[in-house]
Amino acid sequence: MDECSLCDLPTPDPPVADDGVDGTFCCRGCLEVARTLDDVDAESVPVDGSTDETTAVSVPDDAAETFVAIDGMHCTTCEAFLGIRADAVDGVYSIEANYATETARVRYDPDRIDEADLPERLSGYGYTARFRSPAETDDGPATRQQHETVERLVIGGFLSMLIMPWYLFYLYPSYVGIETGLLDIDTTTPIGIYLPLSIIGLLTTIVLFYVGFPVLRGAWTSIRARRPNMDLLVSVAALSAYGYSTVALATGSTHLYYDVSVAVVMVVTLGRYYEGRIRSRATDLLSSVTAIRVSEATRLTDDGRETVSVDDIEPGDRLVVAPGERVPVDGTVIEGIADVDESVLTGESLPVTKRPGDNVIGGAVVADDALVVAVGPEAESTVDRIATTLWEIQSSRPGVQRLADRLATVFVPVVLSLGTVVTAWQLLSGEPVAAALLAGLTVLVVSCPCAMGLATPLAVAGGLRDALQDGLIVANESVFELAPDADTVVFDKTGTLTAGTMEVTDVYGHEATLRRAAAVECLSDHPVADALLDAASESADPVATDGGTVTTDTTGGTHPTAANRPLPDVEAFTRHPGAGVSGTVDGTRVVVGTADLVADRVGPLSETLAARVDEIDAAGGRPVVVGWDGTARGVVAVADRERAAWSEALDAVADRHVAILTGDESADTDRFADHPAVDQVFAGVPPDGKVETVRRFAADGTTVMVGDGTNDAPALAAADLGVAMSSGTARAVDAGDAVITDGDLTTLEDVFDVADGTRRRIRENICWAFLYNAVAIPLAVVGLINPLFAAVAMAASSIIVVSNSRRPVVGE
Repeated sequence: MDECSLCDLPTPDPPVADDGVDGTFCCRGCLEVARTLDDVDAESVPVDGSTDETTAVSVPDDAAETFVAIDGMHCTTCEAFLGIRADAVDGVYSIEANYATETARVRYDPDRIDEADLPERLSGYGYTARFRSPAETDDGPATRQQHETVERLVIGGFLSMLIMPWYLFYLYPSYVGIETGLLDIDTTTPIGIYLPLSIIGLLTTIVLFYVGFPVLRGAWTSIRARRPNMDLLVSVAALSAYGYSTVALATGSTHLYYDVSVAVVMVVTLGRYYEGRIRSRATDLLSSVTAIRVSEATRLTDDGRETVSVDDIEPGDRLVVAPGERVPVDGTVIEGIADVDESVLTGESLPVTKRPGDNVIGGAVVADDALVVAVGPEAESTVDRIATTLWEIQSSRPGVQRLADRLATVFVPVVLSLGTVVTAWQLLSGEPVAAALLAGLTVLVVSCPCAMGLATPLAVAGGLRDALQDGLIVANESVFELAPDADTVVFDKTGTLTAGTMEVTDVYGHEATLRRAAAVECLSDHPVADALLDAASESADPVATDGGTVTTDTTGGTHPTAANRPLPDVEAFTRHPGAGVSGTVDGTRVVVGTADLVADRVGPLSETLAARVDEIDAAGGRPVVVGWDGTARGVVAVADRERAAWSEALDAVADRHVAILTGDESADTDRFADHPAVDQVFAGVPPDGKVETVRRFAADGTTVMVGDGTNDAPALAAADLGVAMSSGTARAVDAGDAVITDGDLTTLEDVFDVADGTRRRIRENICWAFLYNAVAIPLAVVGLINPLFAAVAMAASSIIVVSNSRRPVVGE
């Protein structure tokens, strides 16, 4: 079977093609994208513009793949270390970890290791692997890790309050020759002087090795992975100050720098806490998608039925999918007629009727009758492809939070080497060992990159604060880096420009049309039924459902009643899969559904009603025909309503290239295409095609994608910046870099304002951090400052960064 030249999905027979476009396509939408947008070499132009710095691991084509959550990751160095762990686990080909999502993609040999054993085999060295549940709870591992950080900060803060007064009121004054008399208890004996200092050393030990444990572990991990990071420099500075002070105390000196160790550990841990809070806002991309991946299927055999693992399904197998179940893999219907809810993947609010010969996609839900599906040639699921696409795109994008670690690959070795050179130079110049060590320690302390490490997360925290006030949740710090440079804004239609929920827009024909249709549909579980019931409850001839009671009729179904006007009882209720429903209302047989169903079961439509049906179809709605007593009596128009202020939202981004991308092939798109801000409209584009379309836009400039459905999730991730509507599916919200919480599309303009202000604040902070190091390090090298001044300067630079980050990022 041929594949689509745009999205690689199987093409129909014959495939969609056009003389003016090279290639064959699965649908008209993909063909129009290919006609309009030039081809992109995906290998030479990555989605995020980055290059792959890692060496590709050889993985067999038959390798199994799964995703696990990794608790305990604290920087990008952990990604490299976990990748190395693959060599130590028999049967595992590769481990690709992602720090931003705390997730790893594991590819393994299912014949050598069971999937259930992977978490235990991968855990160790401070990392815990686990299978992620469909929805993380408030007491999940990520939350517990934040609570643990808070506990460390509380304990460290308490101990710091016991340590620092000794420095403020005794040690600091004594260093400059001022005796405060604080230790006049018994200064004539060593114990009178050194017992309090020993207590300070003991308390500092707890702060360093308990509060600072994550930092020390990060340093050790960087050494094992041979990737020096900021944790390594922080640890060297804190341990050097601690070690020097301990030796000095043991040899009778009172010039101790335990305060430096305490300050370094507390400042860095506080920054880590802020960063953790930021990352906790980035909900996991893959949890909801992998939650709807089917693990088992019912296969038809010559002897009956059997339950098998999805991994054991072969092309051509016949699978039975009962009502309410998900289709395990992509395939073709060979028996049965049913409405199939593909909204989780296509974004379309209306179920699609599937008949023998129609294709169905893995992950879709069969609504009202069983289907027998023949497995496609690839025996794979669309939802699996979406999960893999999400992973590959999201993992390849470098976030602004990685800047400090990228700089560390140069900065850390340089500073460590510089401290060593200064110490050696002092020794060669004849300085005492203590003085030489102090000089080297001063370089390390003054270089401690607290300000650099806090520059980005604190500025981002300020941006998050202002974003929340504007009804935005920012789930990825790259928003602040990329949004101001956006060249193209791509909108999904269904659920984004529209509300994604069905409503009755008009009723034609007999005055009892809506009431009788609602009476029959009240026993149906269908989006159209909900729309009819809602409309009936609000109509001038009301069938109110709110506040009513529920009664059971003789057929075993239930229907709502209201104190003023109950729905009539329905008898002999019958579902007609893919076409509609019928039932006896007040002794009259009523049929509700498609025009063909009503014409077949009741009688023909009049020319007027047939014209109405055509008009509703042409406008992109769904006509629901209602008939009884031998003829069609009326038509109810059901459609997806427009989202409030959609036009204003398009006007707000009119200075950029605006495109609309939708899986809907109806004429309903025309109303949006006529908007003056819209430059292009691509209709009938499947999920894989949406990803490729966004990639082609991204090749020409920074691209923003606005969407709400699971089918939009890969496109949201493929864009430089994805903006999701919180009213959409959880998959899209997870994939979005920013989420509009209040459903107001005009909030999209605030995304750009907040991002611009936050990026400016990040640059201010980083510039200050570099300026501080550019001035302080040379002063330390030439011996113009001591460790105490270095610690004060370091703290002062951090305070400046914190204060700058607290200012509003918008409205300056």
